[in-house]
Amino acid sequence: MTAPTPLQSGLTGACPRCGAPTLFAGLARFAPNCRGCGLDYSSFNVGDGPAAFLTLIIGALVMGLALLVEVTLSPPFWLHVLLWVPFTASAVIFGLRVAKGMLLALEYRNAAREGRIVDRPDR
Repeated sequence: MTAPTPLQSGLTGACPRCGAPTLFAGLARFAPNCRGCGLDYSSFNVGDGPAAFLTLIIGALVMGLALLVEVTLSPPFWLHVLLWVPFTASAVIFGLRVAKGMLLALEYRNAAREGRIVDRPDR
């Protein structure tokens, strides 16, 4: 079996090593390890990078769409609440899941780890 691309890992929750759909244990929470090949997901440091980008991107998208709907249709406030709260929540959860999965797969593919200072003998 070939390893999935980072996008496939993010969209399907596939392990970046074996492709088994074992990356997530919840909506956006990683499983401790892959049940197929044993890859330890806790050794990867995804951090809050995806959340920061999604806040900016989804926030701008929702604000633009809400303003467009307000200007063209002028619906009552309660309709905005019924429309944009579920849309925003689902976009954030799905987007966070995809972004975190892609970032973990990229870290695995590139063997990323914390930076280390190596003493060079020539200096």
